[in-house]
Amino acid sequence: MSNQFPILLVDDDPMIADILTKAAKSNFPEASFIHVTTFEAAKRYIEELEGKGPKIVLLDIDLQDKVDGLDFLALLRAHPKGRILPVVVLSASKTAQLVERAYTFGASSFTVKPFSYADWKVYLSNLKSYWYETVTLLDVRHSNNL
Repeated sequence: MSNQFPILLVDDDPMIADILTKAAKSNFPEASFIHVTTFEAAKRYIEELEGKGPKIVLLDIDLQDKVDGLDFLALLRAHPKGRILPVVVLSASKTAQLVERAYTFGASSFTVKPFSYADWKVYLSNLKSYWYETVTLLDVRHSNNL
C-alpha cells in the first residue's frame, strides 16, 4: 500500500482546507490535499491532469459560484480521467432532496461537514479507515479507459 493518499478537495472555504490539513497530521497522515475553490479551477485541474492524480475527491456542493459542486460532479462523471474517481460529497446540510441529487449525479457517498475541530479529526479517521485501509481503489495509471 502506498504511503501517499492525495485527495482533491473542491471547496470554496479556505478554512476547510486548513482544518483538514491540520487534522490529517494526527488522524490521516498519509493524506495530502489538492485544494481548488471554484468549478472552473476543479475543471481545469481534471482536464490538465497527467500521471498520478487524486485517490478520491471531497466535494462541497455549495461553491458560491454560478455553478455548484453537482455541476462539477456531472462533468467529472462524463470525463475519462474522472469517471472512476470516488467522490465524497461534503455538505453543510442533508435534506432528502440534496442527498438524492448527489447520488443521482454519481456521488460515491454523502457526508455532512463536521462543526468542530474534534469532529473533523473523527471524520478524517473514518475517511482513512474506509477509503485508505478498507477499500481497494483502482490505480488510474493502469486503467485501460484513461
